[in-house]
Amino acid sequence: MMKIHIGNEIWNKAAAFYVRMSVFVLERNMKLEEEFDEQDRSSLVYVVIYDNKQPVSTGRYELLDNATIRIGRIATLKEYRGQNLGRTVIQTLEKIGRKKGCTKAVIHSEQSAASFYKEIGYTTASEEFYENEVPCVLLKKDL
Repeated sequence: MMKIHIGNEIWNKAAAFYVRMSVFVLERNMKLEEEFDEQDRSSLVYVVIYDNKQPVSTGRYELLDNATIRIGRIATLKEYRGQNLGRTVIQTLEKIGRKKGCTKAVIHSEQSAASFYKEIGYTTASEEFYENEVPCVLLKKDL
């Protein structure tokens, strides 16, 4: 049974890190020290979807200003992809943003994932740039 948890408890943070470590570092060969950054502080809230006790999908956010939420680090374990879990994480984060009074969401997306975000209403808002040696683009959406 799938369950969503939103929080900054250490166990939920560990679950989010487990998914990100599995996807970004082990599967995608990103550098460990670049995947886990200064945004991963103790106060940061993570959305994690659990299949029973197994964390399977995650995302985080930060408030850039009173109107803008930045969604990031969306990851789903390989064997759980294709079940719309990433979409569910993003929609949950967008809902958090709206509750906090935000009217815009932005995402730094890898170019390879930009079409996924466009399917759920995001539009390109920048030229291509590189993060951690990966081609990326800024996407935005009105909430």
